[in-house]
Amino acid sequence: MSLRKRQRSASSSRLAAFCSPPSPPPPSSASASSPDSLSFPNADLLLRLHLDPSSPDDADAKPETDCHLGVAPGTFLDLHVSSASLLRSRYFAALLSDRWSPSTFAAAGGRLSLAVAAAPSLPRPFHAHVEVLRLLHTLDFAGAIRSPGDALDLLPVALQLLFDACVEACIRFLEAVPWSEEEEARVIDLAPLLPADEAADLLARVSPSPVAPGPSSAEGEAARSPSEAMLHGLIHSAIHGHPVHAATKAFVAMLLKDYPSRDCVRKVLDEAFQSRLDTVKELMGKYASPDFRVAVDSDEREAIQRLNLQSAALNVKHLYWLIERMADLRVADNAVTLWSDQAALATDLQKLLSDADMWRNMTPGLPMLVTRCTLRLANSVVTGETLVPRQVRMKLVSCWLPVLNVCRNIVQPMHCHKSTNCQELEEVFLQIISTLPVPEAQELLRQCLGFSTRNVDDCPHLVAAFKTWFRRAGRAPLGGDN
Repeated sequence: MSLRKRQRSASSSRLAAFCSPPSPPPPSSASASSPDSLSFPNADLLLRLHLDPSSPDDADAKPETDCHLGVAPGTFLDLHVSSASLLRSRYFAALLSDRWSPSTFAAAGGRLSLAVAAAPSLPRPFHAHVEVLRLLHTLDFAGAIRSPGDALDLLPVALQLLFDACVEACIRFLEAVPWSEEEEARVIDLAPLLPADEAADLLARVSPSPVAPGPSSAEGEAARSPSEAMLHGLIHSAIHGHPVHAATKAFVAMLLKDYPSRDCVRKVLDEAFQSRLDTVKELMGKYASPDFRVAVDSDEREAIQRLNLQSAALNVKHLYWLIERMADLRVADNAVTLWSDQAALATDLQKLLSDADMWRNMTPGLPMLVTRCTLRLANSVVTGETLVPRQVRMKLVSCWLPVLNVCRNIVQPMHCHKSTNCQELEEVFLQIISTLPVPEAQELLRQCLGFSTRNVDDCPHLVAAFKTWFRRAGRAPLGGDN
């Protein structure tokens, strides 16, 4: 642990290109407390953000007046902050330690000061610092980090202030979602400053260096509380216990969205998803079982198989509704993990799809229902709604890619509008592959060559995926010794 702190401290000293070290601002006739200053809950301390005094434009400091924090060079911004919240930053914790006496505080003008580097490319130089300070008070990382750009803006400041929880949240988000080329360049610029142990998976994605797999964990199932039991009953009614399904589902979806405990909603949805998934697996297992085919005469077997497949299709519809709720509420990580671990179910589906007469006569919509489930979960991963480890992302693609290839071949000649789902899933799978380390991406891309069979000019997503891989594979290893 002490080694990690020393690495983080050493890395923060190399952030001059991103954030200047703190130093007091030059004397100014402006009031120390501007009417446009910002205040956080339980504030008991004044913190002044100011442009680095080494900048020639900082000679005449004046208070920030733009409510959007878009400022010209040579300004400062006063913030009323909570010293208890600042202690979540190891930088501020050291600054506010017992070694910093009251006389020292008085000599500094009764406030803390933090320098911000001025840059022509940053029209809002204080924005990232204010957002990181806000996170010190709220810890609402999911609300603040919604795109790679957000994470890349916050990460240099979090590194400067030794705000470990924010650094970890930014790295975790960046590791799990696709980037543009510009965002990838920013990641590479930051790579030498990142803690090696926490950023190993992130760096493995942009260079061929090997990465050790991370551990996984599982939580035991606890007894249901009254609220959980109520939500479980509502979900059960929405799925198959009420005659007016559409209205009931819409109402239950609203209740789930507005329920204050996200952990409770996650647990209930996870249980419902597991239950429906187990039912689908059992029904598809009966269809694929060779013992069943031998033990029952042909007429009875066909009637039972029809019933099993129709029931399986109905339960897949229920799964899709649950998946939509989980993805919308950003609680689909367990569902993605379970779906990525369904090799047996995927094999049973391929057996069904190879029996064209059976599924076309009994459940013609089943292939597209399964494809929609996979597409919705994969989309939630790509957009950052659901953050899962790289091993899960790799298994999600490797498990369901063979099913997609079979669906493409049987659906496209029949239903052009349904083949759109297959093409969307191709594109999403390729985006997920772009989030994987170079060797794993290489293995999966080889299995995607079938995406080019429609028309070479009609698969730009496949061309872009291979170009990205070759660019990364040809890059020298990154990360060094830090």
